[in-house]
Amino acid sequence: MKHTLLISLVCLLFAACDNQNKAEGEVSTDLINNPATASGEAEGEEALPAFEFEENVLDFGTISQGEKVKQRFKFKNVGKSNLIISDAKGSCGCTVPLWPKQPIKPGQEGIIEVVFDSNGKQGRQSKTITLVANTVPNTKVLAIKGDVLVPTK
Repeated sequence: MKHTLLISLVCLLFAACDNQNKAEGEVSTDLINNPATASGEAEGEEALPAFEFEENVLDFGTISQGEKVKQRFKFKNVGKSNLIISDAKGSCGCTVPLWPKQPIKPGQEGIIEVVFDSNGKQGRQSKTITLVANTVPNTKVLAIKGDVLVPTK
């Protein structure tokens, strides 16, 4: 009895999952191919926004453990439509990016500000910041690096 009930339950689960997938249909590649402009219209690559950074890697030099340093990545939208940065993530919790939430118009400049907290870190440090935007490709990786010295007691 228990065996029959278990088999029936498993069959019901598979049938429900199969019907759910059929109801939803296939995933559209439009989501993967990205990039809609700020107006919401997909266009050719030549009409899309594009990042141009002054520098992709910034060196914060040598700091003492526990210090926080702030770096600023300056960029320009050299594309032909509004640039929208939808997300920015540091490679760890010690690296926190701040980015413009409003669209950056063609020819306009912007700043990605990154705060690195060296608390608990020591030696050579290299951290990345990954931006997600309506560009091709839709991610851009920036980096900060430097040395963290442990104070002697």
